[in-house]
Amino acid sequence: MSWFKRESQELDTSGEKTVRSEGLWVKCDGCRQIIWKKDLEDNLNVCPKCQRHFRIDVKTRLSYLFDGGEWTEQDGHLETTDPLGFSDLKSYKGRVKIAQKNTGRKDAIVNARGKVNGREILVSAMEYGFIGGSMGAVVGETITRQVERALHKKLPLVIISATGGARMMEGTISLMTMAKISSALGRLDDAKLPYISLLTDPTTGGVTASFAMLGDLNIAEPGALIGFAGPRVIEQTIRQKLPEGFQRSEFLVEKGFLDAVVPRREMKNYIAQAFGWMA
Repeated sequence: MSWFKRESQELDTSGEKTVRSEGLWVKCDGCRQIIWKKDLEDNLNVCPKCQRHFRIDVKTRLSYLFDGGEWTEQDGHLETTDPLGFSDLKSYKGRVKIAQKNTGRKDAIVNARGKVNGREILVSAMEYGFIGGSMGAVVGETITRQVERALHKKLPLVIISATGGARMMEGTISLMTMAKISSALGRLDDAKLPYISLLTDPTTGGVTASFAMLGDLNIAEPGALIGFAGPRVIEQTIRQKLPEGFQRSEFLVEKGFLDAVVPRREMKNYIAQAFGWMA
């Protein structure tokens, strides 16, 4: 019964249209809402439902801050010399090369000069995507140069932190940068030039223990994790459950650890007005 046999035929799909949705949607870790990526970007990478502030790269952050999204980068040629010849599961040099390829940066810091609401300012902004935004000798030297530039040009300074702390692969050299930057900021303070420290998610370790908390104003984005040791480390050390929201920016401003929590959409105007008050 040949009429009962069904011959397999390949379907011609050459004329079919396919829609690729991969990467077009993002899930919010706060409210679990599925968000159209374009809508999220149009809202400055802030969840429209729960207002959770997503982490953003340094280029995006600077484009939000400066007038017209334009700035001039300085000191971008500096890169680590691997002073300790460090190696664990991978060589430090190998990790740096991967981070440079992924971020397009020499290290975890960008010095920028531009205008905010028509006022010229200097900014040092950290890139969390570069080995967790860790602070090594290059970060220390780059920020110190920006502080000295602010002194020379008599310009206000903003340092934007996004970091896991000191870079262990550079050992004591990394820790020395805490004092190096803090000393430079002391000279800035003596000259009565304003410095705003903006802490974003996360800001931890040696950065929190040094320049991130030395601003004339210390401000943070909503929901940012800020502290020296992380909450899990503290709980394991003291063997106690920490309060709800511990080390988040709202908790810290309530306890007097920060001056203000400023939403991303209001950040540009807040900084411009703050420098106007300080002038």
